[in-house]
Amino acid sequence: MATPRLGEIAPDFEAATTEGPISFHDWKDGSWAVLFSHPADFTPVCTTELGRVAALEDEWAARGVKVLAVSVDPLEDHEKWKGDIEQVGGSTVGYPIIADDSRQVSEAYDMIHPGEGDTSGVRSVFIIDPANKVRLSLTYPKSVGRNFDEILRAVDALQLTDSGPFSTPADWRTGQKVIVAPTVSTADARERFGDDAVDEVTPYLRFTDAPA
Repeated sequence: MATPRLGEIAPDFEAATTEGPISFHDWKDGSWAVLFSHPADFTPVCTTELGRVAALEDEWAARGVKVLAVSVDPLEDHEKWKGDIEQVGGSTVGYPIIADDSRQVSEAYDMIHPGEGDTSGVRSVFIIDPANKVRLSLTYPKSVGRNFDEILRAVDALQLTDSGPFSTPADWRTGQKVIVAPTVSTADARERFGDDAVDEVTPYLRFTDAPA
C-alpha cells in the first residue's frame, strides 16, 4: 500500500479507540485532523510524545484540530498505558488512541516499514484538512521523537496559506511576514494590500503582513 499523497483523500476507516468506536471521516466531521502513529505502548519515546500531545490540548482546539493516535497494540494495553502518559506529561489524555491490532489503519497509511525492524508502525504524521485531503505528511524513525511545536507551526502555515494568495518562508512563525504568491503580480499585490505593505526583495520574492 502506497503512502497517501498530498492532495489525495485520506483513507477512511472504522476503528476501536480509547474513546469508543469511530468512523474516521465522520469523527473529524469537517475539522482539521492530525493522525500520528507510534510504534508501541509502554515505550519511552512514545510515552513522552503522547504526553506532549495531551499537554497541547488547548493549542489543538484553538486551531480547530482533532488529534488521533494509532498503534498496533490492543485496546486494553492503551487503557493501562494512559496512566503512565498522564503521569509523565502532566495532562489528561482526552484524545482517542486507536487499537490497530488488525493493522488496517497502519497499512492504509503505509505506517509499517519493515526496514525499521518489525511489524509495528514508524512515527508517521498526517495533517488532514476539513475536506479530508492529506495536506502534509512526515515520517520519523522509531528512535527519534517528534517536535509537535513544528506540527502546530505547519498547521498554522497551512491554514494561513488557505486564506489567501500567500506562501510562508523558511522558519516562518505566526505573526511574521508572509510571501505573496507568484500568481499575484507586485502591482496587483500593492493594489490589494497597500503600496507600503508589499516589500519587493526580487521580482519573484515579495513580503507582506499576514492577515489578522
